[in-house]
Amino acid sequence: MYQYIAPSFELAVFSCPHCNAIAHQVWDKVYVYNEYSDRFDVLDFVSISSCGNPNCGERSIWFKDKLMYPCLSTAPLPYDDMPSDVKEDFLEARNVVEISPRSAAALLRLALQKLMKHLGQEGEDINKDIGQLVKKGLPVKIQEALDSLRVYGNEAVHPGEIDLKDDKETALKLFKLLNIIVHDMIIQPKEIEELFNRIPPSKLEGIKNRDKK
Repeated sequence: MYQYIAPSFELAVFSCPHCNAIAHQVWDKVYVYNEYSDRFDVLDFVSISSCGNPNCGERSIWFKDKLMYPCLSTAPLPYDDMPSDVKEDFLEARNVVEISPRSAAALLRLALQKLMKHLGQEGEDINKDIGQLVKKGLPVKIQEALDSLRVYGNEAVHPGEIDLKDDKETALKLFKLLNIIVHDMIIQPKEIEELFNRIPPSKLEGIKNRDKK
């Protein structure tokens, strides 16, 4: 399962925006020479984090609490087995989350709507689709993840009680939720089915006979 910790100002460990590895970060201030005072003064609004991965060691530049270099999204990558049409919206959301968390949330809602079709639902009314999955025994935590994506995404499109305009932290968590849903609803069942189907036929027959009792 892909692990990701979003880069965040003064966080000790996160996924390096250069190498993507989860690594310890060394933080340093930036100093400039002041010719009038003949000393070095600290730039309070600029910081540098250095990746502790021995195969990387690259530096990232922060302006106040914002990552300025490299100009990469701090959102996690989609899982490889995410359906291609869902992944397309996920990646588009990832590209805009740094400048517009609200836009990212709206795109993730669209991705969720497309995902519903891959889960055997109509993909027209997300709320209705989730209800149908609940009737089929959907785990409570996955239901909560689905509804969180639905509600936050709706609020991003239609003004309501939740303001995501500058709430990047919440938007980043929505990316994680979509990955969790894909893992539990698509990837994990596929892995279990593939492994089960590799059981010798004689053993499979024994399982079928056992369950007939």
